[in-house]
Amino acid sequence: MEAGSVVMFHACAHNPTGVDPSPEQWAEMSKLCTDKGLFPVFDMAYQGFASGDCDFDAGGLRTFIKDGHNPLLCQSYAKNMGMYGERIGAFTVIADDAAEAKKIESQVKILIRPMYSNPPINGARIASAVMSDETLRAEWMGEVKDMADRIITMRTSLKSGLEGLGSTHNWDHVTSQIGMFCYTGLTQEQVASMAADHSIFLTKDGRISIAGVTSGNVDYLANAMHEVTK
Repeated sequence: MEAGSVVMFHACAHNPTGVDPSPEQWAEMSKLCTDKGLFPVFDMAYQGFASGDCDFDAGGLRTFIKDGHNPLLCQSYAKNMGMYGERIGAFTVIADDAAEAKKIESQVKILIRPMYSNPPINGARIASAVMSDETLRAEWMGEVKDMADRIITMRTSLKSGLEGLGSTHNWDHVTSQIGMFCYTGLTQEQVASMAADHSIFLTKDGRISIAGVTSGNVDYLANAMHEVTK
């Protein structure tokens, strides 16, 4: 890539692969961006849904900032605050000084004016109220961890279910991946069979939302996946 090129990173719980870099790999990518003069942009839509720890999930971004980058950060709270209908989020720019921040702010205002001018305020007020109150913030972060733990539990249950049914395939990727989504490894033909024979719908590349798997349907899902992969 040419110097000055923009590189977008998913901060955590990568969508669609469910494969996140390790802390060491984040440090290596940060150095590569410095050496090659690349500009990082972070998309953080699932903070807390990877490890269950919002601080840990921000580790890659914080590594880049520590290393001297001034990345752009696009955050969404639709998932981790359960406010899909509000489409609440934040766009953060790190500037070198107040003068540069003022210039950036004027350009951002030019961009947003024809798009939405003023965003809905209800969701922003809810997020602000939760994050500004120590008790509410702690409760919210605990619930985010509960959701992440539930997703991890469903991954374990799905893998165990497949192995319990006698599947001869290696399903380690189900538990080694992280976050809301998982590449199952199913082919397009197997995905079509899942829909036609079991009324389970995945994207054609075999991606499935683990957040949609529950203790009540995980056994049915495991059986369906076993049937189409025999």
